[in-house]
Amino acid sequence: MNTPSELNAVAWDIAQTLIKGFNKHYFLFRECSRNAKEYFDQGDWHAMQRAITERIQFYTERVMETVEQLQCRFHADALDDSTWQQVKLYFIGMLMNHKQPELAETFFNSVFCRILDRDYFNSDFIFTRPVISTEYIESDPPIYRSYYPGPKGLCQTLEQIVADFGWNRPFAHLRRDIVKVMRAAREHLGGQWATPDVNYQIQVLYSGFYRNKSAYIMGKVINGNQSYPFALCIMHNDDGELEIDTVLLEPWRIGVLFSFSRAYFLVDMEVPSGYVQFLRGMLPWKTKAEIYTMLGLQKQGKNTFYRDFMHHLQHSNDDFIIAPGIRGLVMLVFTLPSYPFVFKLIKDVFGSSKEVDRPTVKAKYLLVKRHDRVGRMADTLEYSNVAFPKKRFTEELLTELRTLAPSLLEESDDTLVIKHLYIERRMKPLNIYLDNATPEEKEHAVREYGDAIKDLAQANIFSGDMLFKNFGVTRYGRVIFYDYDEIEYMTDCNFRDIPEPPSPEYEMASEPWYPVAKNDIFPEEFASFLLGDPLVRKFFIKYHRDLLSPAFWRTQQANIRAGKMDNFYPYPQELRLCHRYPDKATSK
Repeated sequence: MNTPSELNAVAWDIAQTLIKGFNKHYFLFRECSRNAKEYFDQGDWHAMQRAITERIQFYTERVMETVEQLQCRFHADALDDSTWQQVKLYFIGMLMNHKQPELAETFFNSVFCRILDRDYFNSDFIFTRPVISTEYIESDPPIYRSYYPGPKGLCQTLEQIVADFGWNRPFAHLRRDIVKVMRAAREHLGGQWATPDVNYQIQVLYSGFYRNKSAYIMGKVINGNQSYPFALCIMHNDDGELEIDTVLLEPWRIGVLFSFSRAYFLVDMEVPSGYVQFLRGMLPWKTKAEIYTMLGLQKQGKNTFYRDFMHHLQHSNDDFIIAPGIRGLVMLVFTLPSYPFVFKLIKDVFGSSKEVDRPTVKAKYLLVKRHDRVGRMADTLEYSNVAFPKKRFTEELLTELRTLAPSLLEESDDTLVIKHLYIERRMKPLNIYLDNATPEEKEHAVREYGDAIKDLAQANIFSGDMLFKNFGVTRYGRVIFYDYDEIEYMTDCNFRDIPEPPSPEYEMASEPWYPVAKNDIFPEEFASFLLGDPLVRKFFIKYHRDLLSPAFWRTQQANIRAGKMDNFYPYPQELRLCHRYPDKATSK
């Protein structure tokens, strides 16, 4: 039998192994994020895309590596409760001066639950809430820089802000771009453009935010008791020089950069909680969970989201219900009306027209998680063994769950545990939106729908099932795709023309007169099942007739195979400075 001192030594070694595992993870995470600036300077967009994709797996890889070490060295799954309690106490002590304590606590939880297979919603040995405060953690380099325009003037100060990011590629016309930024700010503020107060300053987050082919400078202007957030988007022009493509000044437009339908940013952060706090000061309606996730710390985002959700359940009393809309053949979807998310389970048995299985559907969702979502695919939070209060489920929903997904349920008198589910931001299904839309709203939605399909195609994604029920409308009027069981890479599809029938009788046959392989797609058929509404048809033909032609799709495939990467703008084209204030010097 081990003595108390021996057990304490084991607990200390386990805590050390845990903190080393996390530190290795975050070192690799920062290194990957730090490389983004080099990729941007070099214009190596494929490397940028690979970094975003590969980084998603870093966390799981380090967790599994640490689990293996603890099992091999300590037989961790056989340790008693008192040892694990001591491990946690030692681990807390190691976080007292740590720069990422909240992330390390989550890492501890992940390793512990992998080893003991305990559901953390009822465990006494993990961090069910943060133990170490993340307020006022010192950072080197600092979280943000402060600039005081008084002595030099605003124009020169803005030039200095841009220059301090140390770009290794020249700007085409930085002074011209700054003048346009100032003009846009004056137009935005109008009469609010006030006399500088004594505390007049500009605060800018130290690291750039990198994604796709863009770099962003995030900051805010403070003057008196007012704070004005802004985001500068920097891109390469056609000659390979840098330009400020736009300045975003409306908080909601800046918030769209952090939308759940976009890829995660690459940002080098020593103290991520400081970045989260700064960004929430700019975008107060964004939750910590959303911001952590969009900074690439998706596991922390999941953990924070779950805590927020449990808190909401304690302070609400409405029931979970089946989500409005047409029932899916693969996914069972329910929601809580007072909470802006939907919960999706893979059914045990699919509709007869679906030729997929559970592992295939899970692989499709993982594909979306790793792929560039280009603002058109909803991100998902994936959870295992989530406990819900059973009394909050309607009888209709309980019957649906027991009938369609019994293998995913564990029931007790008071609790319903769902073994696997996805959580997504709730949107209004496009088919329901179109049924109730005015002609103007319908035109906008149809145009957005086609734009979404085209954006996905440029990003090498074919949505497969293009029915309106598989797309949603966000609060900002954007159309987002959210049903992934039939998605394919564009390059895996075969877009074909419909062959001429041998005789008129063949056109009336119930079966096609031509052979059809699994990945054959016939765009000419889209109109027959999408455009029954005359007004929808009118708007679709007006904006997106090309989607009905195989030539469009084959052209997109050729561009993808040639390595072409398009620009995706998370703001309207008319907000780009070259369009808003055109002049002869504009190089785009």
